[in-house]
Amino acid sequence: MTSAQAVITVVIVIAGTIFTRFISYIAFPEGKQIPSFIVYLGKVLGPAVFGLLVVYCFRNTDLFTSFSDGGTHGIPELSGLLVTSGIFCRSRSMMVAMAAGTAVYMVLVQVVF
Repeated sequence: MTSAQAVITVVIVIAGTIFTRFISYIAFPEGKQIPSFIVYLGKVLGPAVFGLLVVYCFRNTDLFTSFSDGGTHGIPELSGLLVTSGIFCRSRSMMVAMAAGTAVYMVLVQVVF
């Protein structure tokens, strides 16, 4: 990639980012009623994304591979999920819960298994 191509790519990415940030202010100006469908999407898409992340996390988990063959029976994944769920139920802070669950998962994968 030449320098000109790199600059053009960066400018296009910046323009796309700016466009996606400001389109909501253009489409739904202050004082205008937000359509009920958009409000509905705002309520359900967050939990749906997290549900999709859980499915993605467990997609390659093999519960039946023996420990001698390098299997973990899903223990790190399940531990991370339980820690994330427990901390979220207690604190209602998704960022703290995700960070703690990820840390538990990574420690188990890198150190224990």
